[in-house]
Amino acid sequence: MKADAVFEGGGTRGIAFVGAIEAMEEEKVEWQRLAGTSAGAVIAALLASGYKSYEIRKHLSELDFSKLRGRTIMNRIPIIGSLLELMFNLGIYKNEYLETWVDSLLSKKGIQTFADLPDGKLKIIASDVTNGQMLILPDDLVRYRLTLADLKVSTAVMMSASIPFFYRPVIWKSKDLYNSYILDGGLLSNFPIWIFDTDNPRFPTFGFRFVKDKVNINAVIPTPLHLFKNIFKTMLQAHDLRHLNEETKERTIQIPTGDINSTDFNLNEDEIDFLYKSGYTSTKEFLSKWDFEQYKVKRMQRAKKEYKKKTPFYKE
Repeated sequence: MKADAVFEGGGTRGIAFVGAIEAMEEEKVEWQRLAGTSAGAVIAALLASGYKSYEIRKHLSELDFSKLRGRTIMNRIPIIGSLLELMFNLGIYKNEYLETWVDSLLSKKGIQTFADLPDGKLKIIASDVTNGQMLILPDDLVRYRLTLADLKVSTAVMMSASIPFFYRPVIWKSKDLYNSYILDGGLLSNFPIWIFDTDNPRFPTFGFRFVKDKVNINAVIPTPLHLFKNIFKTMLQAHDLRHLNEETKERTIQIPTGDINSTDFNLNEDEIDFLYKSGYTSTKEFLSKWDFEQYKVKRMQRAKKEYKKKTPFYKE
């Protein structure tokens, strides 16, 4: 079965995607186009370059997650050091370790820039906070007078995964010689399930996203910090909630991640195994009920219903 895939951002929870991919591979799914944000961009990039689930799992097992929190000498100073990093560098930690790690893996497959990939194979979401615009890479390179060969895939992944304030923004100099500050794609679309949509799809676009086991509907916001965190979470979700309708949910694998957060860089073996198995079992359960032809029929029925609502004089 041919299919496109879109992976949500979610930091270290992205380990669960590897289990999901293995389940898809067992069903002989052939990926056509791939897209993702943050951790989802990492997985999408590796798949686009030809990696299989067992290879990704092996490399993740060798990854030093603690180095993803790129500490500097200033970070060693309790509290004040982090505040100084925020003040002077606009982020507490560096994110170069992720870029280097991804680049080393892609290089083994002969991939460096987007020019090394088939046209349209990979799309990565980032946020240009200087210009207030979503970036779909490599599509939007033309806005910066850049070519496919001007941007390394690993750099685009780092851009997409640069969590605001946690990581320093990526300062990107275009050929017009002005700087753009690029941050996490999740600011504008953490789950770009819409990216490959067409009126008459030849094959499905599967979404992969995380769900919390419990939602605290009575969350207390006692301090300005708590308020900021909740505003930020709301902002991350606002754009994508518009696209999470019934049709989208029918083609999305929902992966429970317990109480594991995106910046939990000290996961133990049990937590890693839990994420992997959660991705695998959730996907197996989804595929046992999936029927693309039935999905297309429902999709057409919903579209017709919506059209009738908007057209008062519609006749059968």
